[in-house]
Amino acid sequence: MSHAWSWYVIALVLLNVAGCVWLLWWTARRRPGDPRPEDTSHVWDGDLTEYNKPLPKWWINLFYLTIVFGIGYLVWYPGFGNFAGASGWTSAGEHDADKARRDALLEETFRMYAGRPIDQLAADPQAREIGRSIFANTCAACHGSSAQGAPGYPNLTDDTWNWGGTPEQVLQSVLDGREGIMPPLGTVLTGIGGDVAVTQTAAYVRALRTADVSQTLRTDQMAAMGQKYFDSLCVACHGPQGHGNPDLGAPDLTARNSMYPSSLDGIRATIMQGRHGVMPAHRGLLGETRSRLAAAYVWSLSNPPDASASTAAP
Repeated sequence: MSHAWSWYVIALVLLNVAGCVWLLWWTARRRPGDPRPEDTSHVWDGDLTEYNKPLPKWWINLFYLTIVFGIGYLVWYPGFGNFAGASGWTSAGEHDADKARRDALLEETFRMYAGRPIDQLAADPQAREIGRSIFANTCAACHGSSAQGAPGYPNLTDDTWNWGGTPEQVLQSVLDGREGIMPPLGTVLTGIGGDVAVTQTAAYVRALRTADVSQTLRTDQMAAMGQKYFDSLCVACHGPQGHGNPDLGAPDLTARNSMYPSSLDGIRATIMQGRHGVMPAHRGLLGETRSRLAAAYVWSLSNPPDASASTAAP
C-alpha cells in the first residue's frame, strides 16, 4: 500500500470514529425547547402516546466504551493503513504458524512412511491409497483425476518421462519441481531457410514418431529436407536421434505421447513460439513424507506392483 493510500485509510478510520462519538453526544444531549420526555403531543387512538425519553446513562456509556475498545483494537492490531500494530500480528504470520502446527501433526500421522523408498511405498496398498488421495487433492487439477494429463501437462500413466522415470527422479520432480523451456526457433529458422524451413523441420520431427524413420524420410521429401535444420539446431537438447535428454527435460521426440499437439501445425507452433512448462515444487506445500507418498503413487501408475509385492506388509 502506498503512503498516500495509507494516510487515506487512516483519515477515513479516524473520521468514522469521530463521527460515532459526535453522533452519540449530539443525540444524547437535550437542547432548549425540547419537549419533556413524557410530553411530545404525539397521541394516536386516544391512549397511544409517543415519548422522547433519552437512553439510560449506562447504555450511552457502554457505546463510549465500545468506541474506546475499537480504538485500542486498531492500535493493537494493524488497522491504520501501513501501521503494523503494536502486537506485530499479521494474517500471514497467523497462517504460517497454523500451517506449521498442521504440518507437524500430518508428519506425525505419516511418520511410519517417512524415508521409505518409493518402490517399497508403491508396493504397499495402503501407502498407494494415501498417495492417490494426496494426488487427487494436489495434482489432479493439472494432470487430471486419471493422471492422463492434458495439453501442456504430461501423461503420468505411460512410460514417457521427460525428466526421467526412476523412483528418485520422480520424487525429485515432486519435491523440487521442474521447469522446461523450449526456446522459440522460428526467427532463426526463417533467417536460415525462410518460412518453409519451419515446416520442413516440423515434418522431420513428426517423422521421428513413425515406425521406420529412414523409410519415412525416403518417401517424405519435406521431412528429409528438415533433417539438416534439426541437426544444426535441435540435437544439442534432443540428441541426434531425437531421444531427448532427461537432465534438461528435453522430451523424447520419438515417443508417441507428447504434452503438446503432435500434428504438423502443432509442431510448427512449438518451433515458432517455443514452450515453457513449470512443475511447481511441493516440498514446502506437502512436506517430505507426503511428497514421497504422492511420488510413489505416480510411479506406480507406470510401474504397477506385482501380486506378491502388493501383499507386502508396511
